[in-house]
Amino acid sequence: MAEKLRTSFSGDPAGIEFELKEETAEKTNVNVKRYSCDVPQKEKVEYLNVCYNAIKDYSPLIVQIVCSITDKTQFVTIANTKGQFIHDVRNPQRIALNVIAEHDGRHQSNGSTIGGNISIDEFKNRDLVTFAKNVANSALTMVDADEMVGGVYPVIIHNGFGGVLFHEACGHPLEASSVARGLSVFTGKYGQKIASDVVTAVDDGTVYNEWGSLNIDDEGNKTRKNVLIKDGVLTGYMIDEKNSRLMNMPATGSSRRENYRFSPTSRMTNTYIANGSSTFEEIIAATEYGLFAKELGGGSVNPATGEFNFAVNEGYMVEHGKITTPVRGATLVGNGANALLNIDMVANNQTFGHGMCGASSGSICANVGEPTIRIQNMTVGGNGGKKQ
Repeated sequence: MAEKLRTSFSGDPAGIEFELKEETAEKTNVNVKRYSCDVPQKEKVEYLNVCYNAIKDYSPLIVQIVCSITDKTQFVTIANTKGQFIHDVRNPQRIALNVIAEHDGRHQSNGSTIGGNISIDEFKNRDLVTFAKNVANSALTMVDADEMVGGVYPVIIHNGFGGVLFHEACGHPLEASSVARGLSVFTGKYGQKIASDVVTAVDDGTVYNEWGSLNIDDEGNKTRKNVLIKDGVLTGYMIDEKNSRLMNMPATGSSRRENYRFSPTSRMTNTYIANGSSTFEEIIAATEYGLFAKELGGGSVNPATGEFNFAVNEGYMVEHGKITTPVRGATLVGNGANALLNIDMVANNQTFGHGMCGASSGSICANVGEPTIRIQNMTVGGNGGKKQ
């Protein structure tokens, strides 16, 4: 390290001159009235008790309830050679609930989160009881469901956290950290058609007090609404300052890092597929036979190829235009680029799900989202119909 530092003094001076101007970021996207660091622990536990008490006696099949709150207050200062010396405060927090149901030796878990870049008082305006009961109902329904029979189906992916598939299989390959190095399936495809006509996708760090929103990114630039795909055409990437120079494209307010221990790079904020013209009911009614993936779970993706697999935490068969029997153990397998081209219906019910995204610049708060969408010809794994 000492030798590397010594060699940095042997070159010609860069000749960079600047004057630092101290300022505080405008609270246009995130404005928190009470920081988590000032909230007593007892007050936080009271919100957890609302969730726990709503389902503790809900069913004898529920054998475990884990409820937690994750929160932090982060005071940010950024100084750079552009002359910026800017301060900001971030206050992300979310309640996470996981429920396990057991029946006849079979176990089924389900979890969800609720939160944002908010004051804790905002939880008074959220229906925590319904939130908890929905998580419990999913686990109770799936514990007695039949195993999914694998095959190729139309798959209807529900809104909210269903957007994790787009986040992982398409969002990461649209980050400049992959694109600039030629490690993305979307490198060199700017202005080309990469999705069906009904797909418009956005990364928007300006959604007020949302989980992934920021007033400024971690290089001091204002966050903005970046349209990545417009009517199926690739119209933008998420670009940080370093990669903007490599790509000869402007930075997009997309530079993020967990904290000062990491170097910032291009990352997502609130990434979602935008509303379409169909309704949820129309998509179901137009599907003769397929899978309705109401809740997605964990998965994995290769950013270089876009190949992915995701577990379906809560799934149902769709038959003759109606949602019928629940199925468990389904896995969605495919390729992000192909999936984009096979989306043929997009509903108008877009919502968000709150996740943590890990990459080279650490773990950050990232919203995923979408309306209900339908993807044709998707491979679905499952053990149904097989001899045990």
